[in-house]
Amino acid sequence: MSGQRPVIAWAAGFRARQFVRQSLWVVPLIGGVIGVVLADIDVWIEGRIALPPQWSYSADTANSVLSAAAAAMVGLIGFVVTIGVLVVQMATGTLSPRFMRLWYRDRLQKLVLAAFTATFTFSFALLRHVESDSVPDLGITLVGLAVSTDLILLLLYFNRFVHALRPVAVAAAMAHAGLAIAAANDGLTSSAGSNDHRDRRGQPDAQVLAPRSGAIQDLDIAALVRFAAARGQVCVIPHTIGDFVTARTVLMEVHGAASEIDLRRLSAMVSLGRERTIDQDPAFALRIMVDIAIRALSPAVNDPTTATQVLNHIDDLLLGIGSSDRVFRGTALDADGRVRLVVRTRGWVEYLDLGVTEIRQYGASSPQVCRRLRAMLEDLLAGVLPARRAAVQSHLDALNRATDAAFADPFDRAVARMSDRQGLGTTRPGETSDARR
Repeated sequence: MSGQRPVIAWAAGFRARQFVRQSLWVVPLIGGVIGVVLADIDVWIEGRIALPPQWSYSADTANSVLSAAAAAMVGLIGFVVTIGVLVVQMATGTLSPRFMRLWYRDRLQKLVLAAFTATFTFSFALLRHVESDSVPDLGITLVGLAVSTDLILLLLYFNRFVHALRPVAVAAAMAHAGLAIAAANDGLTSSAGSNDHRDRRGQPDAQVLAPRSGAIQDLDIAALVRFAAARGQVCVIPHTIGDFVTARTVLMEVHGAASEIDLRRLSAMVSLGRERTIDQDPAFALRIMVDIAIRALSPAVNDPTTATQVLNHIDDLLLGIGSSDRVFRGTALDADGRVRLVVRTRGWVEYLDLGVTEIRQYGASSPQVCRRLRAMLEDLLAGVLPARRAAVQSHLDALNRATDAAFADPFDRAVARMSDRQGLGTTRPGETSDARR
């Protein structure tokens, strides 16, 4: 890697991609430009192709159709924006504010806005070409088809968000995203020694300081490895993906000689942003699910069934994480098999604590939550790697203590100590060995 261009290109490209993914106006703006370009193309094509007689329009009809289409698109854009505002209010009240960052990325929403904007600009641009003796017949027909397509997209958009913003649907999407991240090959290998590398290597020769405050969103792992290998360095990031670092604090430790230019280039390979992203951080997906569950358990909402449904998908994600070592990988090797990058990773206990602790605390008084949480912990106890079962048993013991403290009546306590995948509804008295002890 020579010069600073590759590093700058990656950092700038990552920021640009994040901006476009989060923005609600960039794609619609592109759609508007496309509409104008297509109108010019249509005008060029008009007269060069023969159209059926039924595709001919009078100037008055053309003006009416194009004006109505343009006005309709403005109204539909306003309608979509209104739905978006309502979605934000609903999601922040019943789901999690962290989820909104992911909702902004929805491609269908951007496609709908882009299609509406393109239809508007296409119709408006054709209006200036309508004359008493010259009518863009093909363009007017295309406008009619575009409006019909836009209405179908609107129905799909409405249907999607009516269903996709239910708490259980969001939890399922987060579990799927978290498992996909955990299974991805992100360039990291064995996690052995990832968190004690500094102790074995001694003090670093140089430190990269954070240029500004922000959460660690992403790493250019391949570039970091190539850069360190070319200079005989080992780079250690003593933070976990998603950690917030303040300006001028240690962002990276470098073992090996490094110039000031090297440190600046290494800093550019770590992306800092205002908040966490889900791109390399399965714990963020888990955090969103836990937020939804404990919000449902708050006294103002009091909806333990929603919390139980969310636990289904927390169970899925934790089982996927706990049954494999892939998500815990924290080192990256060069072509010769030498460690060149060490990233602090979360351990199984940290994932388990995140997924269980707050739900147990806030749901201890709900028999439904206690029973589903017990079923989840029993799943984990049977499904995770043997070395991780002790941590699961500790949470199971804590659940027993919380249940005993919350239910003074022996019958209620016995019911709450049962294991039930539906919370309440599948386990009958006597089916769980320790339920009536």
